[in-house]
Amino acid sequence: MENIIIDPTVYTGRPADCSGRLEKEIECYDFLDGLNISYISVDHLPANTIPACEQAEELLGVKICKNLFLCNRQQTDFYLLIMDGEKIFKTKDLSKQIGSSRLSFANADAMEKYLNITPGSVSVLGLLF
Repeated sequence: MENIIIDPTVYTGRPADCSGRLEKEIECYDFLDGLNISYISVDHLPANTIPACEQAEELLGVKICKNLFLCNRQQTDFYLLIMDGEKIFKTKDLSKQIGSSRLSFANADAMEKYLNITPGSVSVLGLLF
């Protein structure tokens, strides 16, 4: 198991003390709370692999999904792929399914520009931004 630094505190909903947290994190809490969506979370450093997420899976009692931010070769089309963490991602299979050749992982600048996120923190919540 690949270890990441993780705080073992499991939060049900927004942490009571949000001081020192990023504005975009608080905006996610506001969005989820505004829709009355319940959620649990843990704090951890960026996790770039599914094995790195195993500790979070254990603490939360859930299976973590693979979240990939991809782009075409020209960097004109971007895709957020969310899939079972156990499955192997094959670029050529997805490229064929969506009719886009030469897919690759989007760079950090594109992640920041389009999803307001950094590598290791790709999430569907990035679509808020």
